[in-house]
Amino acid sequence: MTVWDRPEPPTRPAPLDRERIVAAAIALADEGGLEAVSLRKVAARLDAGPMRLYGYISTKQELFDLMVDEVHAEILPEEQPGDWREALRTRAHRTRQAALRHEWLADLLGGRPTLGPNALAVREATLAALDGLADIDTVLRAVETVGAYFTGAIRREIADLRAERDTGLSKRDFQRASGPHLRKMLATGRFPALTKAVYDATEVDAEASFATGLDWVLDAVAAKLARPPA
Repeated sequence: MTVWDRPEPPTRPAPLDRERIVAAAIALADEGGLEAVSLRKVAARLDAGPMRLYGYISTKQELFDLMVDEVHAEILPEEQPGDWREALRTRAHRTRQAALRHEWLADLLGGRPTLGPNALAVREATLAALDGLADIDTVLRAVETVGAYFTGAIRREIADLRAERDTGLSKRDFQRASGPHLRKMLATGRFPALTKAVYDATEVDAEASFATGLDWVLDAVAAKLARPPA
């Protein structure tokens, strides 16, 4: 085929920008987790050549950072909460809700902070709510403590959801399947405190457990903020 016979490429390639790339990556992650995300798969989703993406993103880690920051737009409150306690509670619950929509977020919470505009706005709103209540080091420790709680709680909840999908057993099904072994172990008398927990404790759902634990952590933070500096 001569050059005159060969069709010319489109004068404009498929539209591409970081917003489209990140949206495609989030869609892939929502469908199959972070392992489903690669620059090649994102490019295929966008009907673009993989090498074109490198003009916008250099590494997969950069892509993950952009994805996390995009989801932080869902975490950012519509308006500044009225007080520090409500600000921290809102951030925790909105982070949990975002993670339930995008389970892969649980794998990327914690560690080094994301420096995108949405993540910075979330952090600014949180710190602004505590501004002037204590010295900055105490404020930062308070924010870190609450963050450590909700990060751990969210990861545990997502792990339970994944286990349910992977095994095909609901929480109730798992309890039934493991019940005989657990009862046998408890009958030995070696685990009296655990026996009391198994037979006497009230079962609550994940949302109620999250809210209760969060309130306890906030109570502890409040006590620290109320304490005069040494």
